[in-house]
Amino acid sequence: MTEYNPDSWVILKMVYKDQTFYKLLVGWSGGYLNGDSWRLNSGIEKVKLDNDRYKFYGSSGSVYSCHKNGYGLRMSTVDIYTTMKKTYPDQVEMLEDCDWLQMEWKGKA
Repeated sequence: MTEYNPDSWVILKMVYKDQTFYKLLVGWSGGYLNGDSWRLNSGIEKVKLDNDRYKFYGSSGSVYSCHKNGYGLRMSTVDIYTTMKKTYPDQVEMLEDCDWLQMEWKGKA
């Protein structure tokens, strides 16, 4: 199991062939030696709250530990989301920040 600790994160609702999936788009701000980076997880299976961090468990086994105050697009992810939205306007939607513990994460037929 790999655990990631991104600086920023958003949840994307993705629809493909009548299936709904939820994925994390996460980013890290780079410094002088390293540029910004981003990842799109494999799909959210479940979430737990650990103090001030949400722990998102992905279908590949990875865990993303996301600070509650880190929600939103940043320099590392805004271009990725914009490109996805332009390419798939009816299939990709960024969700508003909410109580993620109340979400149903499994894909729906």
